[in-house]
Amino acid sequence: MSDIPDFSSEEIKVVEDTIAERFRRAVPVEQVTVELRVDKGDRELTECPALYWQVDDCHFVLATKGRNRFHCQFFYSVRDQYGTGIPEYDDILECVTSLLRVQADHEATRKNEQQDS
Repeated sequence: MSDIPDFSSEEIKVVEDTIAERFRRAVPVEQVTVELRVDKGDRELTECPALYWQVDDCHFVLATKGRNRFHCQFFYSVRDQYGTGIPEYDDILECVTSLLRVQADHEATRKNEQQDS
């Protein structure tokens, strides 16, 4: 296991509160471990603490790569994964807010495409 610290209780609360505000209900958030390249030039993957939650058919992951270093993405399947376009955030609130905003925009586009079909 790496020496990357786990999320603090304050960081977890920020994520849970932001998710609850977005979806207007409490959503269970699990602490998990993911493997990431911590730095751009890394060849090896490093185990990183992460927060995982699911809403309907969408899965979300917010990982920490170190103190004030956050990475996030959402996905519907292994082949259907998305990020925010920003590889790393230094503020967890900005990270989770951006993730939820991009996913909401994506979901709206996705529903419009399904209606047009």
